[in-house]
Amino acid sequence: MAFDDLEAELSLLINQMDTQPQDPHELYLRIFEKLNEFKVLGLPLPDDLVRVEKELETYFASQEARAKKR
Repeated sequence: MAFDDLEAELSLLINQMDTQPQDPHELYLRIFEKLNEFKVLGLPLPDDLVRVEKELETYFASQEARAKKR
């Protein structure tokens, strides 16, 4: 996939994150897949996506911890 295509998909993904409330797990998987594409191509990882991925991982860990307390 060409860099321009990845850039366009990334832009679309960010727009969807801003405009459509989605299941956080689905969003996490999409970000994870996109970051893997960048890694495979040897491209630098977009800082904002890396940050969102980590924030979602923290959110899921807190949800899991909360569920275990019940």
